[in-house]
Amino acid sequence: ASARAAPGAGALRARRAVARGASRPVAMTVAADTAIQFVKGTNETSVPDVKLTRSKDGTNGTAFFWFSEPDVFEATELEGEITGMFLIDQEGELSTVDVNAKFLNGKPQGIEATYVMKSTSDWNRFMRFMERYAEDNGLGFAAKK
Repeated sequence: ASARAAPGAGALRARRAVARGASRPVAMTVAADTAIQFVKGTNETSVPDVKLTRSKDGTNGTAFFWFSEPDVFEATELEGEITGMFLIDQEGELSTVDVNAKFLNGKPQGIEATYVMKSTSDWNRFMRFMERYAEDNGLGFAAKK
């Protein structure tokens, strides 16, 4: 599946692919070159919903990630603490420490993270990561109207 979005799109949303017969969306990863990690060295297999916003002049933007029931909640007991969100691909790593776990009645529900892009080159780099991540995980982009 190809993941292309117009560079000036206002708000975009990544949608998860649903495996046939699955009760909830699942990541369909085959030897992925991209990864999202909350604990260094441990890939998150839960595929996030992502919403993007971009300024009208294109000089900055923000990506809002929501991971519903991420497996990092189980992994942190063995692997270590959540120190940020790390977006890893063949070009290197993007990261943010703006990561928050959400709980309901003491039980973990999900993780939200925000990645801020402060320049056109930051935006373009992030979009290259997302295109690769989408390709590896069977995602597509849909512009919100």
